[in-house]
Amino acid sequence: MADHTLPVTRDTAINYFSRDTPPVLTVDPGDTVVVSSLDSGGHLEPMRAPGERPPIMFPDRRGHCLTGPIAVRGAEPGDTLAVRMTSLTPGSWGWTIAGAKDNALTRRLGVAGDVSWLLWDIDGDTATNNLGHTVHLAPFLGVTGVAPAEPGEHSTVPPRPSSGGNIDCRDLVAGSTLYLPVNVPGALLHLGDGHAAQGDGEVSGTAIECPMTTEVTLDLVAAEIPGVHAVTPSGRITFGFDEDLNAATADALDAMLVWMQSRYGLAKSPALALASSTVDLRVTQIANETWGVHAVLPHNAIR
Repeated sequence: MADHTLPVTRDTAINYFSRDTPPVLTVDPGDTVVVSSLDSGGHLEPMRAPGERPPIMFPDRRGHCLTGPIAVRGAEPGDTLAVRMTSLTPGSWGWTIAGAKDNALTRRLGVAGDVSWLLWDIDGDTATNNLGHTVHLAPFLGVTGVAPAEPGEHSTVPPRPSSGGNIDCRDLVAGSTLYLPVNVPGALLHLGDGHAAQGDGEVSGTAIECPMTTEVTLDLVAAEIPGVHAVTPSGRITFGFDEDLNAATADALDAMLVWMQSRYGLAKSPALALASSTVDLRVTQIANETWGVHAVLPHNAIR
């Protein structure tokens, strides 16, 4: 096992997913990597005033500014990549915007075009915004994903059941392990979209968007269940991603039932009955053109 450092530069940053992108770093299973990433917009400097436009890494603003891809030696389609988040350290600044998009939600809320910015100073375990509000931090990466199997260049915006990506799950804090299906040789992992804090739903479309330094350990494992799933300090998590909220909900729950069937030796109907007393369903995010739902089974829920 070895330790690596991956800084964010023009040569290591990318704003799309593709199976054809050459890796910027290749590691062995079990290696640890300290990865630097810019905020989701790829800002090279903090904003000094609401709405200011500092220089950015990619002027075309095509997608999230990510670092990678990282190849894991020996990873092949059909494997599962385990991404253990050892530590996540936000930069000293962040931002949140609301009202910038004209969509069904902002029109329903009456804020379409009524743009509001919060600029955050991040210090230790808290962040304070330009209006004087202070919140506790719970940092995580909005985007952790591998290359899709399909050829071409793919948007970073929608999360994908087969490769993860823009999951925006606030539970994926330090101490969590995210399990991703491997679709292409090397897996080609991309990391970025640091969030210093976020509520379930990411209701304005942004969290506290910030640069991040992330220490991860990468391994290839035999997963307990297929698909994107996680073990966090608080519980086991399965995901559903779909343009239909009902479908996303059913996918997240179905995956959790498979996990419970395996762990507790149950048929599906009894597993559903047990889940009704123990499993939480949460709207992960409403911001990414695809609904995200996650099912959570707390570690101490079943004895």
